[in-house]
Amino acid sequence: MSAPAHPATNPQHVEHASIGTYVKVAVILSVITALEFAVIYIRRLTPILIPLLLTLSAGKFALVVMFFMHLRYDRRSLTLLFVAPLVLALGLAVALTTLFGDFLVFKR
Repeated sequence: MSAPAHPATNPQHVEHASIGTYVKVAVILSVITALEFAVIYIRRLTPILIPLLLTLSAGKFALVVMFFMHLRYDRRSLTLLFVAPLVLALGLAVALTTLFGDFLVFKR
């Protein structure tokens, strides 16, 4: 038997992003990575360096998961499955570094 000429369409199906969108996301990820390297050398940012780097990394994580793992087009429950542990891990990391006073990367 042959396949039907016009398969039934899925009403929940959403078109994925174009190649241009993926290129834009890749450029944004590159810029965020460059910022991560740059902020390490700015001594005035020392008191907030760890939270800043964690925030930038979380942003990169979100972009990679949303676009390259196609979670942007899936159900919200799957997105929550990735976001909830990220928020928990970030909170735990900030709490532990605050507790042990390791926010100051450059000692005076």
